[in-house]
Amino acid sequence: MGDIVTRLRTVMPGIRSNGRSKIADKWSMMVLAVLDDRPHRFNAIMRRLEGVTQKALTQCLRRLERNGLVSRHVIASPLAVRYEITALGRTLQEPLRQLHAWTLDMLPLVETARSDFDQRNSS
Repeated sequence: MGDIVTRLRTVMPGIRSNGRSKIADKWSMMVLAVLDDRPHRFNAIMRRLEGVTQKALTQCLRRLERNGLVSRHVIASPLAVRYEITALGRTLQEPLRQLHAWTLDMLPLVETARSDFDQRNSS
């Protein structure tokens, strides 16, 4: 496992245990999923992401833009901002789809593991 972490840090220097630069956090992955089909305005993204606050979404979009995964376009009339996935961001789409499929396939095993853990650690 250590080798994988070392390689990831070499390839993706933004991955740090202190969380300074998150590429694949909960909201980032969900925003990329929302933007997969087409560009969206900020409010449209917010409506699709149940539970996200305006502050959390703003921070997430800024991180994604800083990491080159999303581009931001100001629309003059009416004044609005539109976000879309960049070519670099598109390279994450397939791995995210695979992670989603794995999650659906393995969820029963994960739930069993959680239940076993909770039973062993309850007292």
